Amino acid sequence: MSYQAIADLADRLRANIGRVIVGKDRVVDQLFIALVTSGHVLLEDVPGTGKTLLVKSLAKSLNLQFRRVQFTPDLLPSDLSGIQYYNQKENEFEFRSGPLFTHLLLADEINRATPRTQSSLLECMEERQISVEGETRQLDKPFMVLATQNPVEHQGTFPLPEAQLDRFLFKIAMGYPTTEEALQILRRFQTDDPLEQLQPVATASEIAEAQRSYRSVRISDDVLRYLLSIVEKTRTRPEVQMGVSPRGSQALLRAAQVQAILNGRDYVTPDDVKAMAAPVLAHRLSLRGMHRTQSGADIVAAILKETEVPTEAGLSVG
Repeated sequence: MSYQAIADLADRLRANIGRVIVGKDRVVDQLFIALVTSGHVLLEDVPGTGKTLLVKSLAKSLNLQFRRVQFTPDLLPSDLSGIQYYNQKENEFEFRSGPLFTHLLLADEINRATPRTQSSLLECMEERQISVEGETRQLDKPFMVLATQNPVEHQGTFPLPEAQLDRFLFKIAMGYPTTEEALQILRRFQTDDPLEQLQPVATASEIAEAQRSYRSVRISDDVLRYLLSIVEKTRTRPEVQMGVSPRGSQALLRAAQVQAILNGRDYVTPDDVKAMAAPVLAHRLSLRGMHRTQSGADIVAAILKETEVPTEAGLSVG
């Protein structure tokens, strides 16, 4: 698939979701980047900002299999992966698959499940496979977890561990709409539900082609060093207890490659890296106790300001 075809696919998806979701083109682009790079997304915001509606709109726009699971404290790992049960008619054990066997999984209020259930997602998010009673089963492609959580309600919740957070490509906040956007929302949903009329604009094969094609986007050694310099500075700042892992630097590279395509280029620039730095890196920072009133995004912004940007002469990619 050509880079222009990938950009056109993003345009179609953005316009289609825009029939339902008002004023969130940037968020939709980030979901597209995650989908193309085989990443997962954590949507964190207060209730009622459209997180679930956004995921449903994405699923309908892509014509992919979609499952939603409401995470609760009594949810068990087997409720996600599935179980072996005895079929009396066939006189043998059979596997009944759980909701993880899908293309798009909405893990609603993921932080309400226990750490045991949260950790059951690690294998499927990283390796696209599930092991049940000693047998490993591959998941269909594409596979993407879109999880939501409420950042202000803590009663009955279990914070996501660092190993879990590191599996998410992006952590995204929806944000409140502006007055004009809120007015559009009221008018749009006053007499009808636009989600019901939404039609697919992309297929699984197109997504698979895009996933194979984006990796050839070029990046110069100077921009690679710039990217690594940003990542390495997260490990030396006094406010940070644990910085970004090599998995995080790879995630930033992949996201910057697709961002370059959306910007109409076949090579990565420092601006692409800057645009992806906060959503990719901020949630991967573990802050020291006295600094936990700060946000990871603020620290990433400070690092970007103090990191020297390669000059134009050093951006050649051959």
